Amino acid sequence: MNPQFLLWLTGAMAIFISGATASRAYIANNNIFILILALLLYCLGNLMMVRLMREGGLGLAISASSIAQLVVVNVIAFIVFGERLSPQQLAGVGLGVVAMALMLFPAQGKA
Repeated sequence: MNPQFLLWLTGAMAIFISGATASRAYIANNNIFILILALLLYCLGNLMMVRLMREGGLGLAISASSIAQLVVVNVIAFIVFGERLSPQQLAGVGLGVVAMALMLFPAQGKA
């Protein structure tokens, strides 16, 4: 996979996670400026996804972003909030990681 694609994917993922964090902060304190920040972050993340879709295709870009965000959110939930997943749920996250690794291998053909 193209290193530039992975860099943009990492950036988009970080922005979406920041938007989710800002959304959670808005729920806690009802500050309209935090809501506006969350909306701006989501808009920026979606604009970055357009470039990823152009470069890697819709399926790859959205799937890789979703799985990467899923893993990062679970890490944050574990470290920050002390949440624990059941063995079955851990297996699901592991399968997501395997799926993402398989998606990011160089493709033989284009759809």
